[in-house]
Amino acid sequence: MKGKRRDGQGVQLVLPLELREGEANGGASTHAGVSQPPVASTGPETSGAEKERKQKHATLYHLVFKDYTLWHAWLQVERNRGAAGSDGMTIAHAQSRLRPFLRGLRRELREKRYRPRPVRRCTIPKSDGGERRLGIPCVRDRIVQTAVAKVLEPIFEAKFSERSHGFRPGRGCQTALAQVDSLVQAGYEWVVDADIERFFDTVDHEKLIEAVNEEVADGSVLRLVRTFLEAGVLDGSTRIEVEEGTPQGGPLSPLLANLYLHPLDTALEAHGYEFVRYADDFVVLARTQAEAEEALRLIREVLTALGLRLNESKTRVVHLDDGFDFLGFRYFRSRRGNVHKVVREKSQAQFRETVRKLTPRQACQKPRKAKACTVKKLRRDARLVRMIGELNTYLRGWHGYFRQVWWAGQRDLRELDGFLRRRFRSVIAGRLAVGRWQSHILPDALLEQLGLLSLVGLHTAYLQAHPGSAQSG
Repeated sequence: MKGKRRDGQGVQLVLPLELREGEANGGASTHAGVSQPPVASTGPETSGAEKERKQKHATLYHLVFKDYTLWHAWLQVERNRGAAGSDGMTIAHAQSRLRPFLRGLRRELREKRYRPRPVRRCTIPKSDGGERRLGIPCVRDRIVQTAVAKVLEPIFEAKFSERSHGFRPGRGCQTALAQVDSLVQAGYEWVVDADIERFFDTVDHEKLIEAVNEEVADGSVLRLVRTFLEAGVLDGSTRIEVEEGTPQGGPLSPLLANLYLHPLDTALEAHGYEFVRYADDFVVLARTQAEAEEALRLIREVLTALGLRLNESKTRVVHLDDGFDFLGFRYFRSRRGNVHKVVREKSQAQFRETVRKLTPRQACQKPRKAKACTVKKLRRDARLVRMIGELNTYLRGWHGYFRQVWWAGQRDLRELDGFLRRRFRSVIAGRLAVGRWQSHILPDALLEQLGLLSLVGLHTAYLQAHPGSAQSG
């Protein structure tokens, strides 16, 4: 029958749904109904449940280098932009020679000559003052990693926990936070606030390959995953070989991270604990302190088996009265007994730092006279117009994430608005614009006429469109 193939054991092979469209020229055809990746029995047939447990996906590698897969992988890499890797190739350079570039990549994969290049190491500042190490793969390697992720993701998505939200289809920070909201409101007052120490740097390669091999029997795919793990790091001009870890920054890393931590999810679920995980950031919520302490003991046991450990200085069992942080928010209960969800202090500090960068003062700028501060004249200043556009873009994105604050959190928006306006007034005036400048020369109304948005204004519009969002736990 068209669109079906059979391996030596007579098992029907059907391409995953997202890889079958438009594949007529690549040798695969469409098939109606729910798709299942290729499978092959790994042992003698027994009961239905045992047979299902032992099935593995045996012929996947050819899907990685299909034209359709590589093309959509390229589109995703192009959309995400990103810096050049260790070979110096940029997205623009790849675009300029895209067809031969993809053809060559496909040929390397088909002939099994493809080898990933070392990732380029870079660091970004962390909110706690430290640095986070990232590994930036080359454009070609990002495309192949994305293609591998597209093939493997449907397989592992079927087994992942409903309580895992990081880098998964249809899930994200908002769904994770919504789950925490509901648990806090349901009376879970004790929290295991855990932090895994250097997770992405300490993943055991052999354990990770074994985890992939639990579902995938295709040796070519397993070898390809291993080559990504062992590609090494280019730090400046020095190449560093790696024996553990999965570089944070590659398209395949989030899927591998979720797979590696899946045993933690299953252990917590098996013991009946309520938890929410976003990549390596997770909290366990309990009704009693004893339950939370038991959950923490279980976490230590599972992580030890995985070759991981907790950061003891950042891991604690805490009551809601004392508060806890998760994904940029802080949850706490006030003395009046109300539960609040606010923007945590570190997130507010990051907001202020970004606003400072978007509102630089010119070293040689002359102080502007008050009579020159009219809407008509200020609108002629191209620098101010460009700055307003950049600020508004940032404000919309920032509020789009933090709009789920509860009552007390709305006060933070007013304070951040005040900081933003003070910065912008100083840019206009060329001096510290307080006093008359704030109340008469450049009042809030004039800034609004210039088109500068405010967090309070964005939040008011959001609440009007979504009645009941400004809730308290």
